Amino acid sequence: MAVRVTYVRKHSYNTKSNGIRIVKTAGGKMTVQHRQKISNGVRCGDCGCVLAGIRHIRPHQYGWLGKSKRTVTRAYGGVRCHKCVQKKILRAFLINEHNLIKLAAAKSNLENKQNVKEDKKKATKTIKKADKKNQKK
Repeated sequence: MAVRVTYVRKHSYNTKSNGIRIVKTAGGKMTVQHRQKISNGVRCGDCGCVLAGIRHIRPHQYGWLGKSKRTVTRAYGGVRCHKCVQKKILRAFLINEHNLIKLAAAKSNLENKQNVKEDKKKATKTIKKADKKNQKK
């Protein structure tokens, strides 16, 4: 036969948030324990994997924890997993390198253009001198 117990909280509906467990006390009395909903834990913002080093508790309970238990001490700690942070850092480095190479290429290209202009000027001067010599003869 099912044990009859009364809910301790306000409403008596068997909802997800009002789950109970019937427990027998040391005195032989059947009482109710309210179950907490199971937390899925914090997940990575990029790939969606569960973050290591952070406790799996209900969202409102994170306010009670100390900062060292809420986060991980690294860049994007508590928001991104270590693999995504590694990818982000590598990507930033490669983009920076690419920009530096572009700048160096643009600079050398500009120098080449200036050298070509100077060479053209020298060539035209020598041609003009040669023409003047030919006209005098």
